[in-house]
Amino acid sequence: MGRANPTEMYDLVMESAARTLLDFGRSRLRAQLGVTTVLHTWTRELRFHPHAHCIVTAGGLDADGHWIPARSRYLFPVKAMSRVFRGKLLDGLARLYHRQELDLDGRCASLADPAAFNQLKDHLYRKEWVVYAKPPFGGPEHVFQYLGRYTHRVGISNQRLVSFDGRDVCFRTKNGNTTSVDGVEFVRRFLLHVLPTGFVKIRHYGLVAAANVNTKLEVARRCLSDENTVAQVPHLQVPPTWRDLLLALTGIDVLVCPACGGRSIDRHPLPRDSGKPPRPRDTS
Repeated sequence: MGRANPTEMYDLVMESAARTLLDFGRSRLRAQLGVTTVLHTWTRELRFHPHAHCIVTAGGLDADGHWIPARSRYLFPVKAMSRVFRGKLLDGLARLYHRQELDLDGRCASLADPAAFNQLKDHLYRKEWVVYAKPPFGGPEHVFQYLGRYTHRVGISNQRLVSFDGRDVCFRTKNGNTTSVDGVEFVRRFLLHVLPTGFVKIRHYGLVAAANVNTKLEVARRCLSDENTVAQVPHLQVPPTWRDLLLALTGIDVLVCPACGGRSIDRHPLPRDSGKPPRPRDTS
């Protein structure tokens, strides 16, 4: 069902994960958390495994504007979160089904029968779902390093490719191991992780939602800065863009016009103190 309805199912996974955490923050801390979710769809073998990684604030802001810290090493118990997450996701799935917003053709055709769908839903409710919680990060640099593993990446990087003998592709998996699959299967697995057009894989909720960035988030920052010295985020190496890779591999700079040698994009800041256009720069 997930492959036939990628946008709906990916939305459901990310929203259910974030809403579970926000609900626990309200019920257990009486505070609003900040949650950033990142969609991840692959295993190291490139198999289809959609799930959400979440960065969660170690506490939240209460209704009076006070910071409420987490009470333990782990924010909330994972078993309780797994059951609430399961309930939210399956409830959302049922709503999509009853609104007839799911594509149930092909291998999902049997689920068009409400009895079959309810049987599947009951089966999923009986299963134990997995929610994994990590200990708190050591500082902001660890948060950026963690997010960097899952953002702006495709299912497999060039560094993990070992060889291609004309038939099979060999690539690295876990703990120094490798696996080999034929070329067609490799391409099939890779394409499983191409997201729907326009899909947003990084989303922010609660304190870090766009509506709260200049209000509640600023209050939370002031609360925390009053208690601790805010550490400076160290300089982080930015991963190369596709333009950088193309330049390194072919010597072609797509931002340079091949005819005149000039830059195809030249940005200049607009003056803030007047509505007049900027003076032309001397290019002689």
